[in-house]
Amino acid sequence: MSSVLITGAGGGLGQALARAFWRRGHNLVLADLDTDVLRKLAGELGDVTRIACIAGDITDVAHQAELLARAQARFGGVSVLVNNAGITHRSPVAKTDPLVLRKVMQVDWQAPLELALGALPQLQAHRGSIVNIGSMAGWMPVLGRAGYCGAKAALAQSFEVLRCEQKQHGVHVLMAYPSFLDTPIETNALGHDGKPARHARSTIGKPKDAGWMAERIVLALEKRRRRVYSDRASVAASFLWRVAPDLYQRLMMRKFAVELRQ
Repeated sequence: MSSVLITGAGGGLGQALARAFWRRGHNLVLADLDTDVLRKLAGELGDVTRIACIAGDITDVAHQAELLARAQARFGGVSVLVNNAGITHRSPVAKTDPLVLRKVMQVDWQAPLELALGALPQLQAHRGSIVNIGSMAGWMPVLGRAGYCGAKAALAQSFEVLRCEQKQHGVHVLMAYPSFLDTPIETNALGHDGKPARHARSTIGKPKDAGWMAERIVLALEKRRRRVYSDRASVAASFLWRVAPDLYQRLMMRKFAVELRQ
């Protein structure tokens, strides 16, 4: 039987996606840095014969290889790869340690692309899907998130290309674009020095529930859609950035003014 491989499965959206796929009867390969969180999630879901938990650093190529080998051995390969693991920062780019920017890029762009390339033989065999958790920040600038914006933009462009190249092999790519979600990614955001960010994030509107977004993503996947978005306000903001970028920047600098004081 095939499986759904979810990276960052211990986080808010990762857990919500795991539950959504579980309810639909899929086998799960759950990856995260935190072993205890994975075990707890597996225990809550039940029937461990349908779950494989592998803790490790998603940027480690050996860990990536282990995930794919376990999926092949336990469930006959990956039919859906969900690149959900991510990290962000809240810090002015000029003050940010380059190591922080490098880490964000490695986790949010390089690792997902490397894992997807490694998984292609299994995905092609199943005519499966890759689901990438992007961000509206990959479309439009957000103060204090230069590294995150850049990584998510690179993620989107890379997989838009891969979608076209893999169409002949039957591999489907879904890009998901959440806006502000109530998940630990913001709680765990890095500051300029790589330590936890010292100020609260700025948001537009009330953050959405991770479970709500997970259902939107899984439903879009079942319809083999190419892209799924969050709320209309985020889509409108991205449209404003394209047609009136100077106006967008003025509004964004006002809304995220706290980032200029860090």
